[in-house]
Amino acid sequence: MNLQVNKLMKQFLYILLTMVFLTGCNNTPEPKKKRKSASDIPKIHYTVMNQHPHSTSSFTQGLLVHNNEIYESTGSPKESPHLKTVIGILDLETGEIDVKIALDSKKYFGEGITILNNKIYQLTYHSQTCFVYDLKIFELIEQYSYLNEEGWGLTTDGEFLIMSDGTHVLTYRDPSTFEVIKTMQVTSNGYAIDYLNELEYIDGYIYANVWTTNILVKIDPKNGHIVAKIDLTSLRTKAYLQNPDLGVTNGIAYDSKSGHIFVTGKLWPQIYEIKLLE
Repeated sequence: MNLQVNKLMKQFLYILLTMVFLTGCNNTPEPKKKRKSASDIPKIHYTVMNQHPHSTSSFTQGLLVHNNEIYESTGSPKESPHLKTVIGILDLETGEIDVKIALDSKKYFGEGITILNNKIYQLTYHSQTCFVYDLKIFELIEQYSYLNEEGWGLTTDGEFLIMSDGTHVLTYRDPSTFEVIKTMQVTSNGYAIDYLNELEYIDGYIYANVWTTNILVKIDPKNGHIVAKIDLTSLRTKAYLQNPDLGVTNGIAYDSKSGHIFVTGKLWPQIYEIKLLE
């Protein structure tokens, strides 16, 4: 009797455990979906419409198109004392800059520029100073200080100045006072993207070089999300074959009339005029 009961109990426990196991399996939640990686960001392709000479003495920090002319700002690294911090108009036939503004390269390392309301705004790397010049006569009319540890890229949406400082944060500033209006974190699939460098505002989006890479990112200013990327590796490879001493990809200038974008880099021998294939 005891053996029979013991056997029945074992069978009962087996059935009970099986039912619990099956029930547990049915109630197991679905696995979380895998987070998208940076490689899942849509890639914008482009075609090269033209290429223009660019001085291999230009350590490009800012690039923009204004009234059919290309303005360029350059920097002056301490390890390259022959390079100068200047702002000028680029000659697309020769690649040389018609210098309009020059800073003391021993004191200032020039960074990004933008033009708004007939003024040129110029950031500096470590000096925490923004210089403002009259666009017609290229004379200094104002200067502002800022708390960002560094100044990198600068652009405008037509109302505010938009500044990068090497982090994943973009700072919107009042052009009349340089006071901070707001800040915006730039992210890709929930991850912060640092090293935002030269900026350009194009058709409602902010484009940025990402330092140390050959990637341009397209940023939605409504939320800071990166919605697409452009890979300029092939252009840098072409430039490298002409000047192995070149620096990183940097410089975005949008020509609203043609819809083309001029891209280049520090000490690159060429500026490439591209058309996005969106």
